[in-house]
Amino acid sequence: MTSIQPELWVDRAGAAVAFYQAAFGASVMHLVGDGDDIVAQLSIGDAAFWVSAASSSMKRLSPNAIDGTTSRTLLVVDNPDQIMARAMAAGATEASAVSHEHGWRLGRIIDPFGHEWEIGKPLGARPPV
Repeated sequence: MTSIQPELWVDRAGAAVAFYQAAFGASVMHLVGDGDDIVAQLSIGDAAFWVSAASSSMKRLSPNAIDGTTSRTLLVVDNPDQIMARAMAAGATEASAVSHEHGWRLGRIIDPFGHEWEIGKPLGARPPV
């Protein structure tokens, strides 16, 4: 099996896990540590990612430390409108409303930890040809 599992570095890792559970329905698959000093593997459906504490000494910087982010994570779901609303109710900020773009139904949020997410679903054949 091959997969890519990003690790998100955040200032408040425990709070981030709780946010991703509330916003995206994430499940904790693996957890080491306590409070905000943790490493956690989460899953949303079949997609997995990691959350851990940022550390300036290890050069693992959170978006807040650099006043921005270096990437955007695409979360592919069946109902982007519903997940966008759920994420904003959990504390995310809308960066762009859900609309039709490039053959997708897409919206964008910034989570409370500074990470940018694109939430959408393709409207046609997948993968696009």
